[in-house]
Amino acid sequence: MNQALETIPIILGATTILWLVSLWRRDASIVDIFWGAGFAGIAGYHWWHFTAEPEGRLAISLPLTIIWGLRLAVYLGWRNLGRGEDPRYQAIRARYGRNFPLLSLPLVFLFQGGLIWIISLPVQLAPASGRSISIIDGLGIVLWATGFIFESVGDWQLARFKANPDNKGRVLDRGLWAWTRHPNYFGDALVWWGLSLPSILADWPANLWLVLGPLLMTWLLRRFSGVPLLEKGLLVSRPDYADYVARTSPFLPWPQRWRRGGER
Repeated sequence: MNQALETIPIILGATTILWLVSLWRRDASIVDIFWGAGFAGIAGYHWWHFTAEPEGRLAISLPLTIIWGLRLAVYLGWRNLGRGEDPRYQAIRARYGRNFPLLSLPLVFLFQGGLIWIISLPVQLAPASGRSISIIDGLGIVLWATGFIFESVGDWQLARFKANPDNKGRVLDRGLWAWTRHPNYFGDALVWWGLSLPSILADWPANLWLVLGPLLMTWLLRRFSGVPLLEKGLLVSRPDYADYVARTSPFLPWPQRWRRGGER
């Protein structure tokens, strides 16, 4: 646990610096880029500080976390480039008015840093759960790879769809988006189940508490900051989105429901 405690001041320092940058840019949504980068940074710190040549379970969890985190950070940075502050943060800014710059430090930046630290505990504590590779680690890799494919391919399909001017105001319901309304969020959650299960199962039931990490990630995406916030806006901005909701699984991939008339 000591190695995980060492990352707390690093996260506090990084989120505070990012908060100062957000005040200068008047854009709190830069914290979104830090979401993936923060996980990658924690994994990189463990790799550098605790072992020059990670072995066993650590050799799997650290690079997979870095790959996932950097891909997400680069994608969000590219997607948000030149778009200004995300409407979600604009709404929070409007709610708190002149107090938002100060309140955004605990409400947005430190809060997100705390979530990153908690969710990443299964990766941070992986060295303590055994060094030998087993079928459990193979299962984790399969889950991680499946989630990574869902997330990255889903992001690519959506970016390609939005790049076509003819699709403005329309709803993407093809590819992975025909199976789940949020393949990227589903993939995100699955990635963390894949990263966490080897640490949880390697020392059962002592490490059962580490299930908090993937459970928290799944809850955030499905019930808090992911699906609910995004769909609230989409139901207003896209007239066809309600029909898409009615026939498409919200999270877990599932065949679309058939509508009357034999059409999807």
